Amino acid sequence: MSPDFVIAAIMTVVGLTTPILLAALGELVVEKSGVLNLGVEGMMLIGAISGFAVTVFTFNPWLGVIGAAAGGALASLLFAVLVLGLNSNQVATGLALAIFGTGLSSLIGLSFTGRIVPVFGSIFPDALARHPYLKVIFGYSPIVYFALLMVPAVAWFLHRTRAGLILRAVGENDHSAHSIGYSVVKVRLAAILFGGAMAGIGGAYFSMVITPMWAERMTAGRGWIALALVVFAGWRTGRLLLGAYFFGILMALELYAKAAGFSFLPSPFWAAMPYLMTVVALTFISARESAGANAPACLGKPFLPST
Repeated sequence: MSPDFVIAAIMTVVGLTTPILLAALGELVVEKSGVLNLGVEGMMLIGAISGFAVTVFTFNPWLGVIGAAAGGALASLLFAVLVLGLNSNQVATGLALAIFGTGLSSLIGLSFTGRIVPVFGSIFPDALARHPYLKVIFGYSPIVYFALLMVPAVAWFLHRTRAGLILRAVGENDHSAHSIGYSVVKVRLAAILFGGAMAGIGGAYFSMVITPMWAERMTAGRGWIALALVVFAGWRTGRLLLGAYFFGILMALELYAKAAGFSFLPSPFWAAMPYLMTVVALTFISARESAGANAPACLGKPFLPST
């Protein structure tokens, strides 16, 4: 196995992992506040088309990322209005958002089919970013480094800041948090908007980095993997990072198996492998007695203040 192959494989895994990691980090914060948003796939697709459209008109991928975050946040705001304002069922509303985001992105994307957007330049000198070996560290899109930095940032926020403590308190016992003066609705709204923005950026990674041109449903179900990843990681950021790379490796195996022409297993099997492993992992976890031990106590439950 040549060094060039190893470096290419590592870079492929990192690239495939990044959008899942971004979306899962956002959903982790949302669920820590006690809200279950199943619309990650829809928010990723809205972020993908929003970032792509902004980049087409401005020729600036940095503005495109901001547009993607805004698009994902606006989609999540629709979810928040229904769930927090009207106390609609979180599961049904999240599923509706996933369907809505898929359809809306396809509709808006009709006028962008076949168009190509400018890609990010390297944030490191070309001598490092294009070096045959050092590129495995310095040769990625800025979004990759942002995703990796967000892992310790989210962990620090949740466990080392007052705001993170309040958010976790709302997720564990919303009525107690409300009784001592914290606004459960505002805390959850902020968490939902953050989750939407992160999912939007994750979606933009597909349309602006992996394939800098528009195609329908280009996220290919990665939002559902991100949802499962939060449970798989036990609502912990460290495990979330490891789990994201686990699924990234599975997706890379699919690509390399197809390229190598492994004929003893059909091509659809390799394509289904990440999703199959998602089901297997969640089944294994749910079978354990402590499966839900780390889940926020108020997860998925509507907040109905008594006063």
